Amino acid sequence: MTLAARAIHLWLGFCLRTTRWQITGTSAGRAAITQPHAGYVVAFWHRHLTLAPALWFWARTRNADLRLYAFISRNADGRLIAEAIRPWNITAIHGSTARRGKDKGGAAALRAALRIINDGGHIGITPDGPRGPAESIQPGAEALSRIARRPLIPVGMDCTSLHLPSWDRLRLPLPFGRGVIAPTTPILRPDAATLRAALSNANIQAETQRAHAHHSIIEQLWAGIGTALAPALTIMTRLRLRRGKELPNRLRERMGLTQAASAKKQRTLWIHAASVGETLCARPLLDALLAADPTLHILFTTATVTGSEIMAQHPAIGIRVTHQFIPHDVPRWIKRFLKRWSPQGAVFVESELWPGIITELSRRHIPIMVVNGRLSDRSARRWQRFRPFVHSLFSRLTWVAARGAEDAAHFRALGVKTVYNYGDLKRDAAPLPHDPTELKRLRDLIGTRPIFVAASTHPGEEEIILQAAEKARQQQPTLLTILVPRHPNRGPELAARFNLPSRQAGHDPDKTMSVFLADTLGELGLFYRLADSCFIGHSLTAPGGGHNPFEPLRLGVPTATGPHMSNWREAVIQLAETLQTVNNADSLAQWLNRPTTTTLKPVPEARIVNTLTATILESLER
Repeated sequence: MTLAARAIHLWLGFCLRTTRWQITGTSAGRAAITQPHAGYVVAFWHRHLTLAPALWFWARTRNADLRLYAFISRNADGRLIAEAIRPWNITAIHGSTARRGKDKGGAAALRAALRIINDGGHIGITPDGPRGPAESIQPGAEALSRIARRPLIPVGMDCTSLHLPSWDRLRLPLPFGRGVIAPTTPILRPDAATLRAALSNANIQAETQRAHAHHSIIEQLWAGIGTALAPALTIMTRLRLRRGKELPNRLRERMGLTQAASAKKQRTLWIHAASVGETLCARPLLDALLAADPTLHILFTTATVTGSEIMAQHPAIGIRVTHQFIPHDVPRWIKRFLKRWSPQGAVFVESELWPGIITELSRRHIPIMVVNGRLSDRSARRWQRFRPFVHSLFSRLTWVAARGAEDAAHFRALGVKTVYNYGDLKRDAAPLPHDPTELKRLRDLIGTRPIFVAASTHPGEEEIILQAAEKARQQQPTLLTILVPRHPNRGPELAARFNLPSRQAGHDPDKTMSVFLADTLGELGLFYRLADSCFIGHSLTAPGGGHNPFEPLRLGVPTATGPHMSNWREAVIQLAETLQTVNNADSLAQWLNRPTTTTLKPVPEARIVNTLTATILESLER
């Protein structure tokens, strides 16, 4: 070995072996690289030629039987590189594409490479080398894959390095840095455009992952705060238990611990929904995923007990679906949780995103998906105040399927690279459940009276609604108003303030009372089916935000809302011909006394769930 080759060998070996490498890409790409006797073509840009030995170091730790070769030009530089890498048992094949009629040994090298591939060896090749132009595909790589009839594996690379002043800005690695190697899904006999796009995407992935590997100061601060607050969070969980907001036998789940059997040996998808609304939204997607992939196991987490009660009713619970409470965003607890369940992907419903969880998922190269992504103007403005941190956080998301164009624009502005505008998943939600026997019993008690249901009301709205109902009774003396507060724990206070009979206290509506308080949990589907008219709360007083208008409309119930529906702006536009907006007690009373000569048609399903299911399963396979 010459002195120059030895110096290169020692420097590269020192730098590459002291670099902290992450191997990302796709499971198919990693499996192909480490498969012996398979004969793959491995492609990477020429600027990463000095980084490629790190890929072989990693591959050989997975399988010592791998035989590795590299296409290198036969000029002086090529011979120097070949001599430097030979001690690592990487054999060079000398040759490159002919230029201006001058034979550079390409044909002979191609024949040698075909023999090696047919014998099961892997061939590394730079499609834009040895003299470029940079990232311009030359015929060698695609010709080798086509003639050998073997797949080509595009590989992206990046590490802490210097850029040399060569035509391709060759990377010279530095010691004690960070690096990422991303072998992606093999492609069979690609054309030049396909190969260039695949290599570009692989390198973008590698560069993005390396950028994320450096913990920002704010991320470290967040992790430190979470660790420091762990004792306080434990105390808070105990206090929530006393208030009935936790289950006594499942407190340890908040710390990433569980008594449930691990699903490590199964393909596991993690779906997280904050509470009842998000859980109901995710149910059709959950069912579609289970039907589409019989091998898939779902880990479904919620933040609330009420969400867990909804999931407990699912027929696949304990079989192909496991429910857990999401752990608090403490680094040690999140790592424990992810190590326990080892999900192949994570799906978050709407806007339930925690920085520590997102960061840890990204470090483990687990796809992070957001469905029915919701980001109001107010929330987007709040996030924008911390733009450097937020951009780093949101850029880690694999993709977001937003509810509409405005939400999609907000996510893009915050750094999400891939955003889909599939529409509101809640349009596909199944009708809210109910007890048919109880529905018949209540109808018999109430009789044929007109029924107005004010659903999901918030503080400050009940007074306006009761004023409107009183005015409407001047024309409809038998009108029954049923108040359904968003939070049932407000029931005793409302019953005392307005002197109302309540379901929580064991009362029933009858044929004479004018107002009834339905302050129980999970029975909105029952009262929607009783209703002749419905009002959706959290929309009459500012700032509001609104609740799901699709639920009553899917049941054919004429529905009104207040003017403050910022969280449902796209839905209000879509339902402009169906959904009525009222501003105060007078306009609500007028709407209640409107002529009812036409029957409202139920809102049809949008079948967004089918598109989402396909996108999620495709992401798991990458």
